[in-house]
Amino acid sequence: MSILLQEIRKQPIETSSITVTKNLTPVLRMENLHVYADHLHILNDVNLLIPRNQITVLLGPSGCGKTTLLKCINKLTDLYKELKVSGRIFIDDKDILNTSKNVPDIRRKMGLLSQRPYPLPLSIFKNVAYGIKLKGVRDKKLLAFNVEKHLREVGLWEEVKNRLNEPASCLSIGQQQRLCLARGLAVKPTIILADEPTSALDPKSSNIIERSFGELKKNYTIILVTHSLRQAMRMADYVVFMSEGSIVEQGLPEILFNRPETAQLRDYLKEGC
Repeated sequence: MSILLQEIRKQPIETSSITVTKNLTPVLRMENLHVYADHLHILNDVNLLIPRNQITVLLGPSGCGKTTLLKCINKLTDLYKELKVSGRIFIDDKDILNTSKNVPDIRRKMGLLSQRPYPLPLSIFKNVAYGIKLKGVRDKKLLAFNVEKHLREVGLWEEVKNRLNEPASCLSIGQQQRLCLARGLAVKPTIILADEPTSALDPKSSNIIERSFGELKKNYTIILVTHSLRQAMRMADYVVFMSEGSIVEQGLPEILFNRPETAQLRDYLKEGC
């Protein structure tokens, strides 16, 4: 067993994962969520609470359904005709899954950060201003104020303040990822969906993203998909461990990493450490 896991396991446990789940203040909840692609059962009876203003980490082996879960939350599953989705997803007690109304508004509640950054083919300034304009802001001074605000939120302002009119493509991959995060924040989302956002980044850029998330959770709820057990241990306020399309365990990290109840999670921790 690694020193890292030993350190986690030294932490005292005062409660159970069931009690923790009941005491959460959720911003999002899923009930009996199933996703099929032809005869493939991708998500199987997912029931989940996402706590408000915390970092929830989705953890599990490749192909277990983590990314599909994110796509359900922002209704990107609607773009795939082969997918059949059933169940309910509530955001602040409104079922977003079983409605065809205001889908763009639903998606604007989600700031999506992918594995690799996809900046718009525009300047650094216009990338962030694009998201602000989607909210109806046109005043130049207000645009400039908010562009600076969101670039500061992701720790990028000091690095780019003298080159705002340069194309976003001139930035490093790590800077582009933070720019995409700033653009996502500009539409004032409720939830940030981050699908392995540091997997393509160098350690320095990864650390900056992690620090940014630590600050952003004061105002946003973050759902983070990661394959890195170390990253999960560093960042998670709440952990959801998945395997083969199902939720195996969920709860506080000091509980799940200290007292895994299932063989699947115990094996995963051993392999990851």
